[in-house]
Amino acid sequence: MHPGISQVVVASAAQTCDSVLPVLSVLRDLFPQGGLQRGSVVAVPGGGLLSLAIVAGASAAGAWCAVVGQPELGVRAAVGVGVDPGRMLLVGAPGERWPQVTAALLDGCELVLICPPAQPAPHVKRHVEGTLQRAGGVLVVAGDWAGAQARLWVATQQWAGMSQGHGRLRGRRVHVLATGRGAAARPAQRWLWLPGPDGGVTPADPGIGGLAAPTQDDTGPAVAVIAG
Repeated sequence: MHPGISQVVVASAAQTCDSVLPVLSVLRDLFPQGGLQRGSVVAVPGGGLLSLAIVAGASAAGAWCAVVGQPELGVRAAVGVGVDPGRMLLVGAPGERWPQVTAALLDGCELVLICPPAQPAPHVKRHVEGTLQRAGGVLVVAGDWAGAQARLWVATQQWAGMSQGHGRLRGRRVHVLATGRGAAARPAQRWLWLPGPDGGVTPADPGIGGLAAPTQDDTGPAVAVIAG
C-alpha cells in the first residue's frame, strides 16, 4: 500500500449510505441528481480548475479526497475553490503503478481525482471500476475515460482584467457543458466564474463580455480563448 494511504483506510467504514456525494451549489444543475453518484466515473477532458471544483463540494462536506498524478497541483488554487487541504491526500507521480495506487485510495477515500498518463487498457479499467463499485466512491478523471457516466468540460473561456494587452487578471468566466449516460444523457450547461476575483466559484452572467458562441464537441472540450 502506498505510504499515507493507511491513514485513511478507516474512513471507508465511516462512509454514509447516501447514494450521492455533494457538489458546490453552483454545479448542482450540471448533474441530474444534484451531485456525484457513488460508484460513478466523472470525466473532465482538459482537467484544470474545473476538476478541482467538482471535488470541492464533497471535500467541504467532510469527505476524504485524494489527488493522483498531478504533481503540479496548486494547493492554494484548490483551497480557493473550496477543497479542504486537511482532508486531501496527494500522490504526485505514481508512475506505472497508478491503477494500483488509485484502487488502494478508493478503499479509503470517498472521492479520488486522477490524471492517468494515457487511456488505460480494458483490464486496468475493469480493475479500477470494480474497486470503485465495491467501495462506493466517486472517481473524477482529469482527462477522458471511456464509458464515464458523466463528462464536463469548459467550452468557452474569457479572462477578465486585461485591456489591450495590459492589466491584471481578476477572474475567468467560463461556459461549462455537461453530458453523460442514462439519466445524465441530457446536456446541461452553466456559466461560471472559475476562478472569480476572490479565487472561488460563483455564477456568471452569460450576457457580458461579448463572448463567441460556445462550441460543443462530443469527442472532447472545444475551447475558445477570447481576449478580455
